[in-house]
Amino acid sequence: MAAVLVRRFRAAAGMWAAGLAVLAALAGGCTSAAAPAAPSAGTAVRQVLDRHAAAVLHHDRAAFLAGVDPQARTFLAAQQRVFADLADVPLAAWSYTLVRTGAFPLPPAADGTPHTAAEVQLRYRLAGYDTQPVVSTAYLTFARHGGTWYLAADDEGAPSGRHTAVQLWDQGPVRVVRGAHSIVLGLAPDAVLRGYAADADRAVPEVSHAWGSGWPGKVVIEAPASLDQMAALLDAAPNAYQGIAAVTTGELGRNAQAPADRVIVNPAAFGELSDFGRQVVLTHETTHVASRLATNGRTPLWLSEGLADWVAYRDSGRTARQIAPELAADVAAGRVPTALPTAADFRPTAKNIAQAYEGGWLACRLIADQWSPDTLTAFYRAVAKGGSLDSVMRNSLGLGLADFTARWRDEIRGELA
Repeated sequence: MAAVLVRRFRAAAGMWAAGLAVLAALAGGCTSAAAPAAPSAGTAVRQVLDRHAAAVLHHDRAAFLAGVDPQARTFLAAQQRVFADLADVPLAAWSYTLVRTGAFPLPPAADGTPHTAAEVQLRYRLAGYDTQPVVSTAYLTFARHGGTWYLAADDEGAPSGRHTAVQLWDQGPVRVVRGAHSIVLGLAPDAVLRGYAADADRAVPEVSHAWGSGWPGKVVIEAPASLDQMAALLDAAPNAYQGIAAVTTGELGRNAQAPADRVIVNPAAFGELSDFGRQVVLTHETTHVASRLATNGRTPLWLSEGLADWVAYRDSGRTARQIAPELAADVAAGRVPTALPTAADFRPTAKNIAQAYEGGWLACRLIADQWSPDTLTAFYRAVAKGGSLDSVMRNSLGLGLADFTARWRDEIRGELA
């Protein structure tokens, strides 16, 4: 691969958490012999969540803020910023489910205020782009003053290891740029976001040409302004993604209920790439979006990452030596891999991670060239449907895993020696 390129990794499934706190008021009643009893904490929290969801969808700032504990002034100021930062995000749906109260231990309040911790699931969809919702989890604290429950905090679960992960609108005002096949939600200047949209708009037709139909043909990009912000969105340490240009999030699964994907850009690494490098990265990540419903735990990483690189480089005109320089250097030194790359080879800390990507690309290119591109995509889909990799290869390619590996090693020597 050309030196300007930065390797990409899919983020672990299920990396999204709700960073937006629930903020609508609930008036509780005093009990008496003639009056109905006050709702339980769980019922009260559910009502707060329902009112908050309506406030978000209707852009009702007063209702959005009415449920914040007036004594939690720092938190109230933060939620005022969140409402403003979320204003331009085009939402088609926003709802909450209360998973449980008592989600983490809370110390007694100094003034005896009743309070409870709640685990909450947020589901939201972007209008015109998401066919399924993004699902994320928040750990929230509610406090009752008099007969009214308020949201008091979204960080008190951290000492117990439970925390509300960050969303883009928790990090600053979200700008929105729409492309022909893309939408970019970002914190960077509009000119930068338009560049991302242009790259994505070129990527989507290339991916559809290679992969085929059966996916929406659209991509959603989130563009934080720094590596630290990217890492916060992914609930990871910044050094885990340093030098990685972009990742694709989303839950694996061959079903129509798979949550929506997001391509998250690392502005530092992405900005160092050439025009060609940026296009390769976004075409690679868009391939992950397109193939998501045909990808599951049976899909080896050499196949999923190799397919994405095969699509990205398919019409590039680059030679194998240009695309796989690290593997070429190994071959020149007499080191030819003995087996297809494993999952461990794709870990960010793996010593030969570049060779893993290059080897996966060569394996997928081998299938496309010696059988056909349609055979490659059909094989990819077949792997997720079940059976051993060896048996699927025999059915799809007419040879087993050992013979395919031998042919792949011959391909490496022939192309890179």
